[in-house]
Amino acid sequence: MPAQSPLPQSSPAQAAALAAVARSTKLTGRAALLAVVICAIALSLAYPVREYIAQRQQIDQLLAEQQTMSAQVKALQAQDDKLSQTWYIEREAQDQLHMCFPQEQCYEVVSGQSAKTSVAKPQPVVDPWYAKLWESVQNADTPTPK
Repeated sequence: MPAQSPLPQSSPAQAAALAAVARSTKLTGRAALLAVVICAIALSLAYPVREYIAQRQQIDQLLAEQQTMSAQVKALQAQDDKLSQTWYIEREAQDQLHMCFPQEQCYEVVSGQSAKTSVAKPQPVVDPWYAKLWESVQNADTPTPK
């Protein structure tokens, strides 16, 4: 009498499918080696990429700083050009230093508004910090009514 196997007999198609599933889920040596190589490449590239990004940010920051300084240089050159002209120096001497030429007779209005100044809104008076501190000390010293 032939010995019966405990497993039921399956068709060759089912056996091939089971073998394919078993092969596809099993991690082969080649796949593991490939995964290790890919991880090694990724880890070896991580630091240089991070440094590259940091350097690009620093370059952008330096370019912005250079543009700012270039604008400042242009403004200072324009001011230098103005200060090298005699008409500007004479006007500034008259306006700010109240000077006049020897042939001229200068007058200065002591009371009244200047032609250049406009009426300014009065600023609210703000107590200095030490006044607020002293007031808080006095308030802390007074007893509170119960």
